[in-house]
Amino acid sequence: MDRNALLAGGAIGIVAIALVTALVVPGVLADPTDDGPVRPGRISVSEVSIAAGEATGETATLDIETRIDHAGNPTHNVTVLVRAIDAESGLRTTTERVSVGNLTRDGEVSAGANLTVPREGGYDIDVILYRNTERVDTTQQRIRGVEAIKPPYLRTNTEFTESEALPPVSFSIIEADDEQTTLDVGATLTNTGDTPTDDLSVRFVLRQAESNIVASQTTVDVGEVRPGRTATVDAPVTVPNDYNYYIDAVLVRDGVVIDTARGAANLNPTRTISVNETTEEVELEVSDFENNGQTDGDDDYQNEEASSRTGTAAPGFGPVVALVALCMSVLAIRRWNQ
Repeated sequence: MDRNALLAGGAIGIVAIALVTALVVPGVLADPTDDGPVRPGRISVSEVSIAAGEATGETATLDIETRIDHAGNPTHNVTVLVRAIDAESGLRTTTERVSVGNLTRDGEVSAGANLTVPREGGYDIDVILYRNTERVDTTQQRIRGVEAIKPPYLRTNTEFTESEALPPVSFSIIEADDEQTTLDVGATLTNTGDTPTDDLSVRFVLRQAESNIVASQTTVDVGEVRPGRTATVDAPVTVPNDYNYYIDAVLVRDGVVIDTARGAANLNPTRTISVNETTEEVELEVSDFENNGQTDGDDDYQNEEASSRTGTAAPGFGPVVALVALCMSVLAIRRWNQ
């Protein structure tokens, strides 16, 4: 066979095999316009905002919104990890992972997370942005005073006033005798909200300053306090003379303490106290504060019983001396008989 014809036939065969392979197995021939694998677009955390959510007596929920900026090619499997770190101990309190999905368009998207933490102290909020399993961006926000997030039963627009000209707690003297003084104690409240309140009461507790003994207490309803208005409630209380007292006013709604305030009443002319002053030791007559329900008959009975116990006691040195005298008498008789 002609050598040239043999070479030509071999070349044709190779071309034919290549064409068949290209048709049967797609992708064997490289696309001249293919630039290789598509690189994912750029993503980053642009903003983190934190708002107060629901609260109970023990916990508070933080509503955390993370704004994610995306540009360029599509980015797949984007997630956000949000965690709360106790600011004092550095311990992780809670964690939540939010799936954002695939980002295909340029611009910002939002991812929301809810973290429930103990309603106390402060926290560092870490926000970590992931693409697949790769950490792409990290930011941190710090919050303090989580205890200020109150549950519904503690929320009210009415509270004790905070003014030197109009103190939250005050008193005046109604009458006095040799042993007791009757005071008219009052509390001043202000409604800072937009709706009236009418379900509050104030409990006044008077404590003797040095001993903390409760000398008197009473409760009075507040009544309706209109929006933006200030109201005063008062009540009479009777306490022993010649002592100084702290006047504690407790704002209560349905058995829940809403707010507290303190004042001072100086009825001892030789000593004075103030709300923020350290007290000194004084002589205290506890019987001034007794309220055990005894009658005059009970006192007479106790005095008579004490008198009878005293009257039946043996005079002199008692039974020991009598025993010694008896022994001496026996010895004297024996000696006389001898």
